[in-house]
Amino acid sequence: MAFETRSQFAARPAAVAQEVDAGLRQYMLGVYNYMATGLALTGIVALALSMSPGAMAAIFGTPLKWVVMLAPLGLVFFLGARLNSMQASTARTLFWVYSALMGASLSSIFLVYTGESVARVFFITSASFGGLSLYGYTTKRNLSAFGSFLIMGLWGVVIASLVNMFFHSSALGFAISVIGVLVFAGLTAWDTQQIKEMYWDGDGSEIAAKKSVMGALMLYMDFINLFLMLLQFFGDRRND
Repeated sequence: MAFETRSQFAARPAAVAQEVDAGLRQYMLGVYNYMATGLALTGIVALALSMSPGAMAAIFGTPLKWVVMLAPLGLVFFLGARLNSMQASTARTLFWVYSALMGASLSSIFLVYTGESVARVFFITSASFGGLSLYGYTTKRNLSAFGSFLIMGLWGVVIASLVNMFFHSSALGFAISVIGVLVFAGLTAWDTQQIKEMYWDGDGSEIAAKKSVMGALMLYMDFINLFLMLLQFFGDRRND
């Protein structure tokens, strides 16, 4: 019978740690790849629709706009509630559908803001998101203590936004944007840490794939909302 030497025994935990680190990097890369692909699909759909006056009139000049605006919300709730019971391939497909629907919904921003300012804010958001997500991934500080405050802030932003749909207050809109930027900046770092902690090297390929889709969905929503809030500050409105 062969026994491990002292050096082999000492090296084993380090080798296992290296395998876990490699698996974690691969898992996080999958999350970011899904998210980036979803954002690309959203951008392509939004830009394509904005360049078609007929399509824009058909969507936003009719009650169809409510379907386009509310369908992504319904789909994200469905995906979150049923993810555990569906196959990974189905989850991926629904994520792509959600991204495309978000593109249709966000095409309306080209009616309000110039294309140049939309592109500028996108790059500002990308740089900010990248730094915040990197912090959430690398920090040793447990960010879970901030989670409850961020969720409360998120609900506050949602409720205030719904109220402002009726009052159209510019002061309230400005306050919502300021708080929204802070909330989604915090959520980006916190969600990244949560997604990292969801990883387990013992997961099978099916579970790991579904975790990647869920992580991508979380970061995708953080990015989109941060983008929309920053657009309120840095976007140039059309004069026509």
